[in-house]
Order: sequence, then C-alpha cells, then structure tokens
Amino acid sequence: MQVLLVSTYELGHQPLGLASPAAVLRAAGHDVRCLDLAVESLEPAAFAGFDLVAISVPMHTAARLGLALARRLRDLYPDLHIALYGLYASALYGQTAGRGVVDSVIGGEYEFGLVRLAEALRRGPPVSGLEGEGAEPSFERGAQPLPDRAGLPPLERYAHLSLANSDDEDGAELRLAGYVEASRGCVHVCRHCPITPVYGGRLRVASEDSVLADIDQLVAMGARHITFGDPDFFNAASRSMGIAAELHRRHADVSFDATIKVEHLLEYADLLLELRRLGALFLTSAFESTNDDVLLRLAKGHTRADMERALELVREAGLALRPTWLPFTPWDTAEDFGALLAFVEQWGLVESVQPVQLALRLLVPSGSPLVDLIKADGLLGEYDEAGLTYTWRNADPRVAQLQAEVASVVEAAAGAEHGQRPDALATFAAVKCVAQRVLTGVDGEVEVAAQPREAVPGLTEAWFC
Repeated sequence: MQVLLVSTYELGHQPLGLASPAAVLRAAGHDVRCLDLAVESLEPAAFAGFDLVAISVPMHTAARLGLALARRLRDLYPDLHIALYGLYASALYGQTAGRGVVDSVIGGEYEFGLVRLAEALRRGPPVSGLEGEGAEPSFERGAQPLPDRAGLPPLERYAHLSLANSDDEDGAELRLAGYVEASRGCVHVCRHCPITPVYGGRLRVASEDSVLADIDQLVAMGARHITFGDPDFFNAASRSMGIAAELHRRHADVSFDATIKVEHLLEYADLLLELRRLGALFLTSAFESTNDDVLLRLAKGHTRADMERALELVREAGLALRPTWLPFTPWDTAEDFGALLAFVEQWGLVESVQPVQLALRLLVPSGSPLVDLIKADGLLGEYDEAGLTYTWRNADPRVAQLQAEVASVVEAAAGAEHGQRPDALATFAAVKCVAQRVLTGVDGEVEVAAQPREAVPGLTEAWFC
C-alpha cells in the first residue's frame, strides 16, 4: 500500500506522530511517505498517488488544520481513503467520518489501527468503520519498533534550544533539539485537559529501550537537547528517572526538559536535584490560574500556595520553571487576570512565560467533562464546529474584552518578531497596560518590577495548544 502520513503542526518539533506509525507500517510491508506541512509543502495533485492519506491530529491546532486539509482533499479526490489519527481523532468522529469528510478515525493508541486499516484496504475496496476505528479510542499497544524518522525534514528546520533570553536570538547559544515520549495518557483527570476524555486516567508507557534508542538516533542527527513530551514525566517517576539516568550515561553533554505536574513537583521534591545533575535545564508545569476556586473546578490538584512552594523547590534545585497558564475561563474575573499578572511579575517569571500564555482562552472539546459543569452554571453556548470547541460566556463582561485585547497585543508582538520569540518583557508591559485600563480606567504607561537577570533556557517555538 502507498501510504502518506501527514502532520500539520506538532509544537515546532520534528513530528513523532509521523515517525512512530511510519515504523509500524513499514515493518508491515507498506510503502510510507511522511509529510510535515509545518515546514514542507506538497502540490494537491501529488496526493492522488496514494492509497491512504492519514492525517495526524495530536492537539487542537493540528486538528483544525488537519480537518481543513481533509475537507480540501475530499473535494479534490472523492475516492481517496482519508483517515484522522491521534488524540483528537475520536472527538471528531461525528463531524468527519459520520458526514463523509473522512473515511476512518483512529483515536488513542493509533499505530496498529493504522496497520489494520492499511491491510483492509490492501485486501479489498475502500472501507470504513473497521474494528478499532470510530468514536471509541483504541488502547492496543503491542511491540513497537524504533520510530522511523527517515524522510522527515532535518532537525535544523525545527525549534531549537536557546540558552539565552534574547529579543532577536543574536548571540544566543542555539542547540538542535529532539523530541521523544516515554508515555502517553495520564493518570490524572484534569477536567480541562483533552487527554482526559480519551484516556480517562489510563497511562500507556513506551518501551524504555525504544525511547533510549530514539534518543540515540536523534543525537546522531545532531540533537544536543531532548524534550520529553510526556503529559507528566513523573506519572511513573522511578521509570522516568531511570531513562534520564541512562540518557546522561550515554550522552553526558545532552540536556533535556520535561513537563511535571505541580503536585508531583511537591511529592517528588527529593528527585529535583538529581534531575538537574542528569542534565535537566528547565521544567514546564501547568499552573493555569492563581484562583483556588478555578483550580478546584479544573480539578488541577493544586493550589496557589502549592505553586509558590513548587517554584521554591525547583529553584533550590538549580532548575528553571516555565509555567503555563489558562487565564480566561467561564469563572475567572477581570481581577483574577490582574492577580495572575502580579504573580508572574512578583515571582520573577516574566521571561519564563511565553507571551501567548497570557491570552489563552479555555477550549471545551466534544466529550470534555467541563461541558456539564459549565452548563450547570448557565454559561455554556453552542458547539462551534469550526473552532472545535463549545462556546461559553463569562458573567463578567470585562473578561471577554481583556482576552480580545491581550490576544491582539500578543499576536502583534509575535508578528513584529517575524516568527522569532517575541520580547517577553515588552509584551508583558503592554499586556499590563491593557489590564490597568480595563480594571481601573487609567490609560498610561506602567512599570514592571525588576526581573532576574539570569537567562532562562527554553525552546524557540512558542507554546500553543
């Protein structure tokens, strides 16, 4: 079978969502080509030569882009078998496979579902609705070969590690970065997380040998930094520490970063210094809000006080912490946004927070446990098929105004930097001006408290969802 695997966006890293299924499909004897539309292009006519086009939808932005591509391909090639696979696939079943936009969707653990689909297509005419494909995700995970990165664009075309927080990156040390996943799913069930309605607290771990071999091949490709993309690196803390230790043993000059939940930073505080010794440069943690009531509604499992303690512990270990935020929800007030900015400023996090984080609005995909909660509060709107989210309103009309104006500031800053990371300090000051005007009616310059002078390591791609 001639199979084309397509990625539209994977947070700026070389797409593991292509490399992993490519290995399984090639091992089954299929001819696979990979296409990353984030950095490559392909004329529409070229899609006609494939028996199966499978589009990776691991996240919200990728799902919107992938769905637009699927609709275009359906118009151009009515008989082409089109599949969606990945975290967002199952949630899209009703508005895609159910309406003829695509023929198959494969959610959850998708590799072997893609193999079954390719085998079925090889045996006979186009089919859809195969076992393991549809509204319900699959969790089959057999022996997986090493991710096959052959045919993917080189690491030079993806996000790099920056070891200086420079406006224009001039003079900063940039390192090629690779991306791996030691696990999928999550043992936690945060209500706003898109993983929750799919995995429901399930955790699926990858073979340690496969993860380490993938790191080896990324290092051979030039990577000097590795991002562990697990939703929570400490879901299986002892196992993750073993992988980090072996990474350090094999490649002592290679650094890494990981995402760890606030409650795990507290629970496993004794491991943080060892993480630093093994080469960790920075950690990402989903703080989301400084309002404890909002954190409770989101089932985050932490409080504002926990966040403050986590910051202290990570800094004592010599690590940088890059928090992610969700400032705009149905329950946050305009004053809450001001409190969030004050927290970022007072804790010296301005350079550690990517400006896009200050503009994020809660997404409520199909199947989210938040649907009933928001509906019970009388704040739920209709499902927006184009946006792939339920709409919602906030009782405080200033919140919508804040979000729109902050998003405009952030987008303008990103555009001015021509694709580079925007100046976090200048953007923060502009956002603070917006908040001051909306909250107090005073329109004028603001001061930002002095921030730490140390460079904050991070990736050159802004974080999107």
